Amino acid sequence: MISIVILGSGNVAEHLLDTFLQFDTIVVKQLIGRSETSISSFTNKTVTSIGYDAIEEADVYIIAVSDDAIAEVAEKLAQKQGLVVHTSGSVPMQGLHPKNRRGVFYPLQTFSPGKKIDFKSVPICIEAENQKDITLLQQLAAIISDKVFEISSEQRKSIHLAAVFVNNFTNHLFHIGQQVCQENEVPFEVLLPLIKETVQKLEQLSPYDAQTGPARRNDSNTLERHQNQLNKNIYKDIYSLLSKSIKETYGQKL
Repeated sequence: MISIVILGSGNVAEHLLDTFLQFDTIVVKQLIGRSETSISSFTNKTVTSIGYDAIEEADVYIIAVSDDAIAEVAEKLAQKQGLVVHTSGSVPMQGLHPKNRRGVFYPLQTFSPGKKIDFKSVPICIEAENQKDITLLQQLAAIISDKVFEISSEQRKSIHLAAVFVNNFTNHLFHIGQQVCQENEVPFEVLLPLIKETVQKLEQLSPYDAQTGPARRNDSNTLERHQNQLNKNIYKDIYSLLSKSIKETYGQKL
C-alpha cells in the first residue's frame, strides 16, 4: 500500500487523483489546493484542505502545480519524511527543497478538463536521488501505467521541449486550420480523418519519411497561392517559416 498526498488542484492533479482512486494499492490521504473554489470538485473524492498547517503523513507527496509555484510549495514540505516529487517536464529535480527526499513523477501526456485518459498507455518518467526512492516510484508508476521510464532531469528537459513541438504547437496549428475552415464556412470535422492518419502513420514511418505537401514537393505556385489566401500576417509568417524549414530539411534550394 502506497500513501499519497497531492498538492495542486489543476488538470494534472485531477487526472492523477481519479486514476489513483481506481487502485486499492494506493491510498490518497489528502489533496491540498489554493482556495475553496479550486478544491470544490475534489471534496467528494478525498480529504481536502487549503492550508499547509495540517498536511498528512504519506509515503509520497506529489506537487502538481505550475512550474513557478513548485519551489514555494516544496518549502511547505521541508520537514516531511516522505518522498517529495513534482510532475513538471521542465523543472529539474533540484528545484525541490534540499531537506527533502526528492524525485520526479512526470506523466508525459496532455491533460484537459473533462477528457478521460487511460493511464495504462501514458509514459511515466521518474527520477530520484537514491535507489530506494527510485524503487518506490517504479512501484507507484507501475500500478497505473505499463510504460515507466527512469529519466534524468536533462533528458526530461529535452523530452518536454520535443513535446511542446509535437503537442502544443501542432494543436495551435489545428486551431489555425479550424479558423481557416470557419472563415470559409467549411466544417472542421472534414479534416479529422486526415489528422488521425497523420498521427497513426508515425507508428510505421519516421516523421522525415512521412512528410508530404507543397513545401516537400517544392510546389512554389501552391505555396504562393496559400500565402495569398491567409488574411492574418502572423499566419502568413507561420506558413512561410514552416515551409522554409521543410524545404531546408529535404535539401531544396531556397
